[in-house]
Parts: sequence; structure tokens; C-alpha cells
Amino acid sequence: MVKKRNLENKINRLLEMFPVVAVIGPRQCGKSTIVRRLRPDWKYYDLESPEDYQLITSDPAAFLSLNPERVIIDEAQQYPELFKALRGVIDSKRQQKGRFLLTGSSSPEIVKGITESLAGRIATVELWPFTQNEFYERPPSRLYEMIVHETETKTKTTVAKDFLALQPSVTIGQSMDVWFMGGFPDPLTESAKGNGTFYNQWMENYMIDYIGRDIRTFFPRLNIHNFRRFLTLLAQYSGHQLNMSDMARALEISVSTVKDYLDIIHQTFLWRNLPPYTGNRLKRVQKAKKGFFRDPGLLHYFLKISDLDRLLIHPVAGFSFESFVIEEIIRGLQATMATRLDFFYFRTVNQSEVDLVIDGPFGTIPIEIKLNSVVKRISLRGLERFLTGQKGFGILINRGKRPELLTERIIQIPVNYI
Repeated sequence: MVKKRNLENKINRLLEMFPVVAVIGPRQCGKSTIVRRLRPDWKYYDLESPEDYQLITSDPAAFLSLNPERVIIDEAQQYPELFKALRGVIDSKRQQKGRFLLTGSSSPEIVKGITESLAGRIATVELWPFTQNEFYERPPSRLYEMIVHETETKTKTTVAKDFLALQPSVTIGQSMDVWFMGGFPDPLTESAKGNGTFYNQWMENYMIDYIGRDIRTFFPRLNIHNFRRFLTLLAQYSGHQLNMSDMARALEISVSTVKDYLDIIHQTFLWRNLPPYTGNRLKRVQKAKKGFFRDPGLLHYFLKISDLDRLLIHPVAGFSFESFVIEEIIRGLQATMATRLDFFYFRTVNQSEVDLVIDGPFGTIPIEIKLNSVVKRISLRGLERFLTGQKGFGILINRGKRPELLTERIIQIPVNYI
């Protein structure tokens, strides 16, 4: 049985607004599955199929004249010229919505094609590996709609009361399992059946395909050996501020090459760059880049962490948990219809830090993330300093038992409630 994804309602709504919707994301995260589930009666073409590729690329104008609507085209980055052909077909009936669904994996070409050829005609959404509620087939947490809508209009007391009424999305044990294993559908599903060997083999072959196929195809001049070494080294930096000079020295490459590699893994959805928050002009902030592997399963694969018990005592555990929670929150918010969302981290020169800062039309919300279940007062200092002189509230996410009001302006929300 195909699991329901949090993005389904958003994709349906966007198809009512735009002629084309593109679903982009890493390979094997379920893009083909979700578009075929949403529009099972549409014609489906896969540009990684030689027959479909030949059919479309031999004469794209003729193909689109015969198929002007209700068409799914999978892996659209394989033929960038498609976007120009689509533009003419769309403009001939500009007011008609919901005509094409595209998917695209790791490629700068698909982003370039969308921005240059289909601007104003297409909506783009990013699909991810499973979130914890998706895998365990539970409804998404109300947290995200509350952040987007309720915090705009309600008083601080009412907001706190609503947050305290949140219900768990999954059990804490289920949260821990998805944190350790990551969210890619195939290995997670097989592991749930007791097939642990498949999980390790899948991770190994996923990285072989990623480097050997995607990276070689889209970046043919890249030194594959150095890039592979870079990925292994980068696992040590995941969740930290990045010292590119140190990384360059360790790999015996230039700083500009390190920057190029970081750009590549960000473009190909393996890594998320988290910029520093500089909106508080009263505080001197650090502006170094920070980032993390977006799927914790891949991070733990690179670090050779074989089970949850070993992860919990590993030096990377706190950073890995922080990255897992940040990604869950970003995915939860991106599944809403909210726009103008930005995500940052915050750190001052005197080491006052907030792990995630959400900025949107509803205001600015700082979030601190801790792996432990017991809250120490010192854990709240970063949030309290950030909130000084500002309106609003802060959130602490950990492995606590229930939502609690820790101070007048700081709410604890356990990880299995997000």
C-alpha cells in the first residue's frame, strides 16, 4: 500500500492555480509514486526510459500537440529543451490550469529550465524522504498550521494554551528509529520488515549511483575521487559551522573547490545550507556557514554508525538529532501553503546560540533543540537572549514526555509531537 504524503494536498491545490507543477527532490524519495497516485488517469512518460525519451525528444512540439494536457513527465531534467517546448503549449491556452505534472531529480538543469522558460507558469514543490508521521501513516502535526496561522492573530497566552494541547504524531521510539535510519522509503520499509541487510546494501548502492551516475553526468569535469573524499570528511562537519580552510587543507584542494562541492551537494538535495540570522542588529553575530546532511541515515552511513545504541553515545549524536529535527520542521512548514518562509541559525560572537530561526509573515520564531529529556535552565539561555527586546515566543524541542510551558515565553514540545 502506498503511503500518503504530507505534500499531496498542496500539489492538488497548486494544480488548480498553475498550468504546470514540478515535484523536485533527491532520487528514490517517492516523486514518481506521489504524482502517479495523485493523477492515476493521466498519461505517464519517463525520460529515463529509452522508448519514452525517444518519443519526446525526436519532436517535442509534435509530442505536446498530441498531448496538450493531463500528462506526467518523470525525470524532466534529462531533456532541458522540454521546458522551452512547454512554454509555447502553455501560452496557447494560458488560463487553463492543471495540465502537466513534472518531476526532477538532482540537476541544475531543471532549476535553470524552470526559471528561464516557465517563470510565472509553474509551481515547484520539493518532496523529501519520509517524515516520521508519513512513514507511520499518521496525520501531520497541527504544529505547522498553528505556527503559520494561529500565531499571527492570537495572544501569547492563547498560543501557549494551544501548543500545550498538541497530541503526539508518533511514539518516541518511532521518532528515534526514523532519526537513526533516515527517511528514504525503500530501506526504511524493508527494515521495518526485519530486513536489516537490505538497508546497508541500499545505502551503499545509493551513494555509488549518486556519485557514479548523477555527479558524473551533470558535472563531468569533477574529480570524482576528491568529491568522494569530501563527502566522507563532510560527515564530521554536519551540524557544525563550516571551516572551509580546514576542509581544503585536509583534502589538499582549494577553498573555492570546497565551495563548489558544497554547492553541488546542496543542489542535489543531499545537504542543506543554513545561513546565519542577521536580523537582530543589536547583537554581533557570527556569519560562518552552517549545514547538515538532510537525511540522517546517509550521515550515519558515512560515519559507520550501525545501530541506535551506538548513535546515542556517539559524539555526533547531539548534532545529528538537531539536524533531524530541523529538517522535520522545515518539511512540515513547506507542506503548508505558507510562502515567504526563511530558515536560519543564530550565533553571536559571545557564543549565544539558537539552532533554528523561522522567519515568515507570522513573525520570527527561535527554536532550540536538545537530545536530552530533562530541561536545564542553561539550555534556555540562547532562546531568552534572542527573545530579549522582541515580541513572540520560543520553542524548545527535546525528548520530553509532554508539551510544557517552561517560562512565560518558551514552550517545550517533544520530538514525537512535531
